[in-house]
Amino acid sequence: MISPARVLAAEAVGTALLVATVVGSGIMAARLTTDTGLMLLANAAATAAALYVLIAVFAPISGAQFNPAVTLAMRREAGMTLPFATAVITAQLAGGICGTWVAHAMHDMAVLQVSTTVRSGPGQWLAEVVATATLIGAIILARAAGRDAAAIVALWIGAAYWFTASTSFANPAVTLARTLTDTFAGIRPWDAPAFVAAQALGAMIGTFGARALAPKATR
Repeated sequence: MISPARVLAAEAVGTALLVATVVGSGIMAARLTTDTGLMLLANAAATAAALYVLIAVFAPISGAQFNPAVTLAMRREAGMTLPFATAVITAQLAGGICGTWVAHAMHDMAVLQVSTTVRSGPGQWLAEVVATATLIGAIILARAAGRDAAAIVALWIGAAYWFTASTSFANPAVTLARTLTDTFAGIRPWDAPAFVAAQALGAMIGTFGARALAPKATR
């Protein structure tokens, strides 16, 4: 049996590495090109590749959630008590913040920053509802079908970078962490609460929708 401490460590480290990839690849892309499309392509490709590796590696230890919305959606299936799920989410939030700081340090930037990037409006909020709902739904249905969740999540997030107006944050821990970087990946702190609210709504829609579609044995 895997100890709770190992689960918390895996979620913190995995979320940190995910955020370091998102922020770090954005910094690198902005330094190499002024073409916004190429920046987004590089950012999306790096994030999708990292997601596949991180989920494949950490899934046997913690379930490789790296996302408070996923943790809450899968809590009962994973046999988590509410207090332990809260501890996991805290580890994810802390890991995400550390991931931002590590990305800054790697690129010789000021570690402590606050984003000034505007990300707001009904279109972006709807995009976060869609991105989170489809992410949660994909995970639930993939597991119900016995499919490789790592590949499905990585490919879906890579696609959602491009078809959603928000570039698919779909993760409250990542959203918080990205308020602390004034780079390509950033989001202003006062824009983040609306994103998180949209993600919460999307998580509920995705959870109930996917469970309604899944075979009865998996509900």
